[in-house]
Amino acid sequence: MIEGQDIVAACEGFASRRIPAWLKAALPPGTGPAPVIEALGDDGPRTTLAQCRTVFALAHLARVAHIPELLMAAERIQGFVVQHLRDGDWGHRFAVAPDGTALDDPASRLRRSYDQSFALLSVAALIRAGSDSADADDLDRIWGFIETLIDPETGALWEDDRGPDSAQLRAQNPQMHMLEALLEAYSATNDRIWLERAAHFVGIGSRHFIDPETGAVREFVGRDLEPLQDATGQRREPGHQYEWAWLLHCHADLSGDDAPRALAHRMKSFAEAHGLRRGGELDLAPFDAVDAAGQVTEATHLLWPLTEAGKLYALLGDREAALRMGQLIFGAYFAPGQEPRWINQLDGEGRTTWDAALTRLLYHVAIFVTEGHRAGFWRMEGPRG
Repeated sequence: MIEGQDIVAACEGFASRRIPAWLKAALPPGTGPAPVIEALGDDGPRTTLAQCRTVFALAHLARVAHIPELLMAAERIQGFVVQHLRDGDWGHRFAVAPDGTALDDPASRLRRSYDQSFALLSVAALIRAGSDSADADDLDRIWGFIETLIDPETGALWEDDRGPDSAQLRAQNPQMHMLEALLEAYSATNDRIWLERAAHFVGIGSRHFIDPETGAVREFVGRDLEPLQDATGQRREPGHQYEWAWLLHCHADLSGDDAPRALAHRMKSFAEAHGLRRGGELDLAPFDAVDAAGQVTEATHLLWPLTEAGKLYALLGDREAALRMGQLIFGAYFAPGQEPRWINQLDGEGRTTWDAALTRLLYHVAIFVTEGHRAGFWRMEGPRG
C-alpha cells in the first residue's frame, strides 16, 4: 500500500501522466472523430455511457490541469458521439458497434435517462473547458429530449424512452446523475434555469428516494415511486450515500440554499456507521451494499465508491480521510507508477474479484483527484509540471 507523498504524487500525476499513457491504448491515432475502448482489451460495442463519461473526464481534467491535449482527445470522442450515438431528436442511444453502425439488438436503440444525463454533463464540461465543439444551444436541445423522459405526474425520470412501459422499478441513479449534469450546465452557462431544474431533482430525491427513518438513499422504489419492502427495496449502497451527499453540498454551494446539507449529513452518517470495513488492508473501504438496517449484504469493494467517499471528504476539508481513500484507490486498485491499468473490485482480503479496467471508472477518479486539488491537498500537474 502506498503512503504519504506517494499518494499525493499519484493524484497529482493522474491527468498529466497516467491518462495520456492510457489514451495511447484507448483512442485510435489521428485527429478525426473516434471512440475510446470500453475497457482495456475489449472490442465490444461503444456506449453513450462510457463515451460521454470519458468526454467529461478529459474535458474536466484539461480545464483543471491546463492540458490542451486532453481537450483535443475529448473533442474527438464527442465527434463520434454526435455522429453515431446521438439521434436526430437529440436523444442518445445506448450503444453502437465500434465503427459506429447500428446494432441489431433492440436494447441498443433505447434512450435511457441515465445515459442522457452524461450526454448533458459532457457537453457542459466541454463548454467549461473552452471547446468550440459545443455550446449552450446544444445543452438546450439535449434538455428538450430529456423533458420527454420526465413523468408529468411525478416529475421523476422514467428509466428510458418507453416511458411508463420501461421498467417495473424506478432507480435513484438517473435522478442523481441528472442533478449532477444540471449543476454542471449551470456552471457552464451561469443561467439560473439550470439551478432551478437541479432543485427539482433535489426534491425528487428527498420525496421519493430518501428513507426518512435513516436518511439513507434507497436504490430502488416501485413504479409508483412508493417504497418496496423486499430485498431490492431494502438495498442501500454506501457509495451512493457519498455521491448524493457530495452533490447536495455542491448544490448548496451554487444555489445558496443550505437546506440540502442536512440531508447530506444524514447520508454520510449512515455510510460511516454501517457501510465501511473496519480493520485489515481495506480498512475504511465502503462496502458495495448494505440493507436498510445497515447489515452488510455485499462485503466486496468496487473501486467507484472509494472515489465518491474521497471527493466528499475533500469537499468537506477532511484531508486525512481523503488521503486514506487515495491510498486505497492508487495502492490497491491501480498498477504501480503511472501504468494505465486498474481493476474494478476486491474482496475483503484484497484479492481481485473483478479485474476489468473499465473506461467508465475514469470519470469517478477524475472528480476525486480534482476535488483534492481544489481543497489544496495536492496540486494537479500540467504536462510540464
